[in-house]
Amino acid sequence: MAKEDVKQMQEEIDFLKKEVERLKDELLRVVSRNIDLTERLEYDVELRRRTEVAREIMDNHVERQRNADLRDDGQLMALIEILVEKDRPHLRPDFDAAALAETLGVTLHRLELLFRHQTIHRTPEAYIDNLRTLAALRLLRDKPNYTIAVVAEEAGFASVRTLQRRIQEAIGMTPVDYRLIFSRDQ
Repeated sequence: MAKEDVKQMQEEIDFLKKEVERLKDELLRVVSRNIDLTERLEYDVELRRRTEVAREIMDNHVERQRNADLRDDGQLMALIEILVEKDRPHLRPDFDAAALAETLGVTLHRLELLFRHQTIHRTPEAYIDNLRTLAALRLLRDKPNYTIAVVAEEAGFASVRTLQRRIQEAIGMTPVDYRLIFSRDQ
């Protein structure tokens, strides 16, 4: 191999080393830029999420304030009916009169007075129990494969015993006897 060939190869090696260094620097700039853009994007996404949460909280507060300002009991009862139909909160065992009052943006005392004067249910608790009982009766009729425990859970009762007691009080028979009526008809 001639000196010229070695010198030319050495120049190519030097050029390639410089090119590798340049590409490493470029790669570092690109990676750094991507990290920066990713951080900005994550920040923007988080900011949007927080903004949406804040907007939802504000909307709920405004709606609750509007509900609290309702003087007309009929309007408040209509609002309760809409809530029950739309969200079906009574199917959650932890839903109670206090949760209903909070959802509506009224005091528990205001809610109790409303029920005492506007409904056949003397208390909000009785109203919620009635909704759960109706849901349980529907499930007993429509879902014969559901166990009584599953019916209790799906209808929002905290226990099977409570379901049994409410059904007995409402229709004078046990959930099993009620279900048997529908199985005989088929």
